[in-house]
Amino acid sequence: MKFFLSLVIAFSSVFCGYSQSAYEDGEWLSFKIKYGWFNTSKATLEIKKTKLYNEDVYHIIGNGKSVGLLDVFFKVRDRYETYVNQDGLPVKFIRDINEGGYKKHKELYFDHDSQRVKVVDYKRGTTESFDFKLNTQDMVSAFYKLRNSIDIETLQIGQEFRLNMFFDNENYDFKTKFLGYEVLDSKFGRVACLKFRPYVKAERVFEAQESLTFWITADKNKIPLKIEAELSVGSLIAELDAFKGLSHSFEVIID
Repeated sequence: MKFFLSLVIAFSSVFCGYSQSAYEDGEWLSFKIKYGWFNTSKATLEIKKTKLYNEDVYHIIGNGKSVGLLDVFFKVRDRYETYVNQDGLPVKFIRDINEGGYKKHKELYFDHDSQRVKVVDYKRGTTESFDFKLNTQDMVSAFYKLRNSIDIETLQIGQEFRLNMFFDNENYDFKTKFLGYEVLDSKFGRVACLKFRPYVKAERVFEAQESLTFWITADKNKIPLKIEAELSVGSLIAELDAFKGLSHSFEVIID
């Protein structure tokens, strides 16, 4: 799940000041993830309206789990949560993961007035505070900020965009390039998409700096339809498998 969310937010830096809501309470997305020929994981993202500190927020929940043989030899149970305020900024972020016995449980509390975040690490039993940059997102809220900010009409091929994000006690700067429009075949039919390529560090996981490619639907929902990643060993593909509760109609090309 961490890897899937990292792929999703890596292109979430396309901010164009667009304000029409792309999602609403009750939205649910499901993805299947393949490594080579094998189905290895499933991931879901869902949205619920709630209140936090007497403020109306969206509670966004991401769950990931291994399936098949991977679940026998390397069990993954990941849960990510974020609470996003009316300005599209994260107020609270939770990361609770178990990946083959490697566990991590952290909660982040964002104060956007002081630009300070409190990080509670339950595994280590520590509490620390860090500075963060203006309009910083967490790794889940970034994707939803994108969906409410991108204006399809103003995008230009080759245009590059940036995003501030706080993750693992550090501030990160992401850069993404818009590659153009493309039509993909999917289980739902032929879908018009926006194609992006994020720039990532080519270290132990990714094969090269430009090894990721993303396609999001070119409709008012702007949900991810497909993600491809060339890894140091093999390749990974994540595809939209099911959805419900979309704010707008899911558009399919009918010949």
